[in-house]
Amino acid sequence: MDGGSTEFGSEYAYRSGGATHAHAYLVKPVLDMLARHAPPGTRAAFDLGCGNGSFARALLDANWDVTGVDPSRSGIEMARLHAPSARFEVASAYDDLADRFGTYPVVTCLEVIEHLYDPRSALQTLNTLLRPGGVAVISTPYHGYLKNVVLAVTGKLDDHFTALWDHGHIKFFSIRTLSRLMEQVGLIAIEWKRVGRIPALAKSMIVAVKRSADS
Repeated sequence: MDGGSTEFGSEYAYRSGGATHAHAYLVKPVLDMLARHAPPGTRAAFDLGCGNGSFARALLDANWDVTGVDPSRSGIEMARLHAPSARFEVASAYDDLADRFGTYPVVTCLEVIEHLYDPRSALQTLNTLLRPGGVAVISTPYHGYLKNVVLAVTGKLDDHFTALWDHGHIKFFSIRTLSRLMEQVGLIAIEWKRVGRIPALAKSMIVAVKRSADS
């Protein structure tokens, strides 16, 4: 989660297996969404872009069976060290993951797509990983008109755009643009939530989705 993994060239390096600052406002809402929308009786989850396995450990603590992938070898090493009961493999969101791992009733992809040059392909991969009737939960930093204005007038845009962070954020989504991207790959939203601060200035947005083919 919030790993900033890069799919080509040098990898995003992890130095610890600890939770990120985003756990404080993401973990509980994501688990609550899964409690509401995951198919009954299912406990298998696939964490796409698992980074150092920090969110996967939250799933394990909530009694989920977890498989996670990330292109960062250092991240996967940390994940295996700190959560040996889960399965972690080096793989990219651009790989044919369904062929390698099969399909799952639950897929999570948290604070990942903002780091990718081709988030459309990543969401297509997520779609193929979802079992019929399954649910995915996606999160990414929130952008909306008021928040963008506040960032501009307070001089926070340089920090926000992370221009000096190698493999940092390169895509910036609003609810409208993320909705359009998901629709293009056959995913439809069933619940939205903005988290961290008040909704208009939220740090991130979380969306539970299903395959449009299941509608």
